Amino acid sequence: MTSNRTRRRIALTVSLAFFLFLGVLTGSNRISILIPALYLVTGLISCALYARDKHAAIHGQRRIPENTLHFVSLVGGWPAALPAAACLHHKTLKQPFRNIFRLTVCGNCTLLALYLYFTAP
Repeated sequence: MTSNRTRRRIALTVSLAFFLFLGVLTGSNRISILIPALYLVTGLISCALYARDKHAAIHGQRRIPENTLHFVSLVGGWPAALPAAACLHHKTLKQPFRNIFRLTVCGNCTLLALYLYFTAP
């Protein structure tokens, strides 16, 4: 079993590596600056949703639907959702959620790969 500190480090490393990858693609003119901007905006939304849902869970308030969290991850919020969940200790042990989250990451990366393939010079 990995510790919370290790999980946070791994999540942050994966996110930073992905944003570095986007930076390299942008710097080499393979993608528009709008793509990393989209990831940043959806990432901020994702962080806010995770924080709001964690707050609601603690205080017995109305929760954010899991489908909403998954949708935001699918459209590009996953690089920020990963460390947000690890830092907030939110949705880290709920296995069905984590499995669907992994699918949204794969789906988003597949969409990015297809975009890169079909827009190659």
